[in-house]
Amino acid sequence: MGATRKLKGYKPTKFKAKDSYYDKASADFAVNFIECLCHTKGTWAGKKFELIDWQEQIIRDLFGVLKPNGYRQFNTAYIEIPKKQGKSELAAAIALLLTCGDGEERAEVYGCAADRQQASIVFEVAADMVKMCPALAKRVKILASQKRIIYLPTNSFYQVLSAEAYSKHGFNIHGVVFDELHTQPNRKLFDVMTKGSGDARMQPLYFLITTAGTDTKSICYETHQKAKDILEGRKIDPTFYPVIYGADEGDDWTDPKVWKKANPSLGITVGIDKVKVACESAKQNPGEENAFRQLRLNQWVKQAVRWMPMDKWDACAADIDPESLRGRVCYGGLDLSSTTDITAFVLVFPPTAEDDRYIVLPYCWIPEDNIPLRVNRDHVPYDVWERQGHLMTTEGNVVHYGFIEAFIEELGKKYNIKEIAFDRWGAVQMSQNLEGMGFTVVPFGQGYKDMSPPTKELMKLTLEKRLAHNGHPVLHWMMDNVFIRTDPAGNIKMDKEKSTEKIDCAVATVMALDRAIRCGGGTESIYNERGIIVL
Repeated sequence: MGATRKLKGYKPTKFKAKDSYYDKASADFAVNFIECLCHTKGTWAGKKFELIDWQEQIIRDLFGVLKPNGYRQFNTAYIEIPKKQGKSELAAAIALLLTCGDGEERAEVYGCAADRQQASIVFEVAADMVKMCPALAKRVKILASQKRIIYLPTNSFYQVLSAEAYSKHGFNIHGVVFDELHTQPNRKLFDVMTKGSGDARMQPLYFLITTAGTDTKSICYETHQKAKDILEGRKIDPTFYPVIYGADEGDDWTDPKVWKKANPSLGITVGIDKVKVACESAKQNPGEENAFRQLRLNQWVKQAVRWMPMDKWDACAADIDPESLRGRVCYGGLDLSSTTDITAFVLVFPPTAEDDRYIVLPYCWIPEDNIPLRVNRDHVPYDVWERQGHLMTTEGNVVHYGFIEAFIEELGKKYNIKEIAFDRWGAVQMSQNLEGMGFTVVPFGQGYKDMSPPTKELMKLTLEKRLAHNGHPVLHWMMDNVFIRTDPAGNIKMDKEKSTEKIDCAVATVMALDRAIRCGGGTESIYNERGIIVL
């Protein structure tokens, strides 16, 4: 592929763990193995597989970044790119590398897709690659009728699985290549192939490669969201390798610069003229726009969009000294969630002057014994936040509500807490206890009627920079997790089910803000001063 440029000045991925290292010899071996293969289709058929820069980066990261014990750091790779970028060729090459070049005795490598026919696409490419490579051809047996490739020196195999594979167990997996993950009708096959199936192997690799889909309830979107969370720093998982090429939501889909950003192989595996023709057709026929966005620009055309623009939220960060607020009037919002989850209490201080801002102080608790489990399961840095003092713990494996009540009581001695809004569900006992301490507690519904006005106002205050927060990382994370549900009348509320992760602190902020707006400073509610924008 003479039109490509070889990767120069390679730098290991930013997702390399601190104790891992880049082994150039291992990476070189993987690259050289693949580049001994040949392309099998179209104008490239019979030509050496010279990796394109983005492909070589992936290969070097996956096979060259090793743990201290010498085994690979990454065991799951999620590669999301538009169509015609060379997905099938790359997937087939990796399947052969895992089967024939990984030094694994009796390696079991499986090719999976929505159906056997789709999975056979990668198999056929792999089989043709074997036939075109003399060194492999004399060591490999191809059973075309069974869709099976056997590497005789180690008795390893690459096998296409049928759609009914999820009903079979007992796999001892060294590698899985999932082609077009977005077409999976459910998560059954994915779970069987990835949940514990490679535990007996030292370095299994689950290679997931796909174009964006349309179903935001699918296993692919779930994995896509995890990849985005890791790429954008919301989650940490040193075993998961994320790559997403695509246009951003606000990009102009008709701009050739956007096409280039989304298509790393543009001008190599697919000509810009082909994309231009598809774009012009979509302009003329609006019904084709979504298909163009999905297939050519790799956009989830029906995906929900995170609600809060985090650059605007970050612009409201301020150096807030809690001691300077001593004695100030404020209002609280309490979201208890469940006894094993995060509990959030947020104070909002209303403005005391015309040019003052609403000040937000958040407090969060989690059961102490649950932290290691949740860090490993959710890949969220609860332990780091706890060490930094941003997340408090209560003893045991459930939230100790008595500890939180005592904490709020102490806050009441420091600040003039006029009211505390609480979710009626699950907080009755604590509300009664707080009431017994002298606090005024106000039940707060979680439906559109109560939640919509302050939720919209939170956005408006953020956009106008009339809100101030201390950059609290837990609140930042939760605010970034928020997805919104809208009713036919245009009312909105934060949706815990639809949101990607926990949003308890964001919900508590909305409740506290509502009370601060309605009652703060003895002035007329700003709900009545002007209309609330519809977002």
